Amino acid sequence: KNVIISAGCKIGARTKIFHNTVIMDNCKIGDDCLIHSNVSIREHCEMGNNVIIHCNTVIGSDGFGYKTDEKGIYKKVPQIGNVIIEDDVELGSNMSVDRAAFGSTIIKKGAKIDNLVQIGHNVVVGENTVVSGQAGISGSTKVGNNCILAGQVGLAGHIEIGDGVIIGAQSGTAKSIEKPGMYFGSPAKEASTAFRIEAHIKNL
Repeated sequence: KNVIISAGCKIGARTKIFHNTVIMDNCKIGDDCLIHSNVSIREHCEMGNNVIIHCNTVIGSDGFGYKTDEKGIYKKVPQIGNVIIEDDVELGSNMSVDRAAFGSTIIKKGAKIDNLVQIGHNVVVGENTVVSGQAGISGSTKVGNNCILAGQVGLAGHIEIGDGVIIGAQSGTAKSIEKPGMYFGSPAKEASTAFRIEAHIKNL
């Protein structure tokens, strides 16, 4: 009921689309997907098979891109890319995946993303990576395969997180992390080091 599917869209077999969802021009959605109510999917976005999107999520909103003119006034940079969501991805409710400025924002196969998460433009989220609630990934950051970002983790833009990295809740990551393992703190550091620092601070 009240579903809008715009011109040029392709919807796969056995895909279910619930109330008040809007799918804009030239989107591609695969087979056996489940799109819950009030989802918005902007133009030219692509989705594989067996994807689940929960209520009120937005796919392909404009990336946060501005530049200042000679008077210091912010001017919008056109965001002309798209979002690609691969097979077996599940996206929670009330989250946003921004479209790329150029090219694609990509959520790779098997990734699971919780409610209230922000995925910036041109981000890549790796295969079978889990992102917990209220996390935010800034533009052009790449997250590897089989990673875990716990609740309220923040990643700065233009960094790379390697495969098998676990970042603990409320950690802030401003630099790339290549080595697999557990990281914690702000700025995030190897967990064993972070916990020792916390113990020393407590004893001051």
